[in-house]
Amino acid sequence: MANVSFIGLGVMGYPMAGHLSNAGHQVFVFNRTKERAKKWVNEHNGQICKSPKDAAIKSANLIIDISSSLPIFIG
Repeated sequence: MANVSFIGLGVMGYPMAGHLSNAGHQVFVFNRTKERAKKWVNEHNGQICKSPKDAAIKSANLIIDISSSLPIFIG
């Protein structure tokens, strides 16, 4: 299976990343709030990335599911 990086674990992103993990993909996640990323990792098999850049480096497959790019790319 493929390595997939997922940025944004909101209402849509959280279950989408979970489906990828359940399908056998190695999923790397980044979320603006670390608590949400930790919750996701406790429920699924994956790894937390320290930044969006780290997530992008981990995999050739990158999915971004956020409502605004401002908090991600400025922060």
